[in-house]
Amino acid sequence: MNDFIVCATRSMHSYASQVITCLSKYLSFSRIIEHINGLDLLNTDCFADGEIEVSVNSSIRGKDVVLFSSSARNEAGVNVDEAKIELYHAVDALKRCQANRIIVFEPFISCSRSDRTTRRSSVGLWVHLKTLRSLGANHIVTFQLHSDKSKTMLDPSLCAIDDIPALTLLNKYLCDTYIKSAEFLEQEVMRNWAFCSVDAGGEKLARVFANSFSAPLVVAHKQRDYSKINKIESTNILSADPVEGKNLWIVDDMIDTAGSIETLINALSPLKPKEINVIAVHALFSSPAPERLDVLFRNNLLNRMIVTDTVCCSNFIQQRIPNLEVVHSAELAAKIIKAIINNESMSKLLRPFNASVYLSNEN
Repeated sequence: MNDFIVCATRSMHSYASQVITCLSKYLSFSRIIEHINGLDLLNTDCFADGEIEVSVNSSIRGKDVVLFSSSARNEAGVNVDEAKIELYHAVDALKRCQANRIIVFEPFISCSRSDRTTRRSSVGLWVHLKTLRSLGANHIVTFQLHSDKSKTMLDPSLCAIDDIPALTLLNKYLCDTYIKSAEFLEQEVMRNWAFCSVDAGGEKLARVFANSFSAPLVVAHKQRDYSKINKIESTNILSADPVEGKNLWIVDDMIDTAGSIETLINALSPLKPKEINVIAVHALFSSPAPERLDVLFRNNLLNRMIVTDTVCCSNFIQQRIPNLEVVHSAELAAKIIKAIINNESMSKLLRPFNASVYLSNEN
């Protein structure tokens, strides 16, 4: 095992602490103290003129450093711009202190949707990844990038990037919480559930869920008004099987303002499904998402919503959104770190999920 330390910028202290606790399953207590616990490693000074400086409080020469950071809504209340700059300063400080490898772990990369090259626009994700690489990051790890093509923005010979599917977390949660047995999967889920994409671009993601549970797929095709941000004009529903009487699960990689979700649920409701649920990886919940979702719940149009904690879901957020269930990802993050530090294969973490196999093994 390489000598390593886990640290975090202000935005991810609590999350990194959870990961450290999970890592304790794989290492002895002395190894934890010596190699893992670096939550006090970084110090961030904020100056009166708005500038910041990050310093390293102890020697890390020759060690691998896993740096957790987030520019999305976070526990410390650091805004997007400041969180990004703090991350860049942290990587620079670690590089100057001669870390062996700098592994940046962003559970959700906030600029991941800015991945399209058009004539006169910047590409936020490319700017972010290039900046991290140029400052000295050797490896970038994240969950569920918005697009597979995003991984091609980095030259792997210069900086590795691992985009770990967080879908398995959600699949396992569905099995453990709502399905529980192979018999229920066969008799109820395969016959009476269906998984629905938010739009045509999300068909692949929804198909992964449908295939995992051998359930029908419903595809929604939305028409955007590109003259306005986050504006949907209309939604068409495509399905080989009738939607009426089905338990529908709308699948998405992220929920931002919930505009797409609201429009889709209003389009699905007249088709008389038994219930409509939403399952998504990244819970951005930008305003007015909490208000929109609350109205959908109160009008009995939305039954439940399941997300992961890749973006901080505070108690305040959870109180504003009824029937919100948050799936924790720290255990998966710990397994990823263990594999990287030990130079182990991560193929097990990348395999497609099969509910039948999972439930049979559980039994």
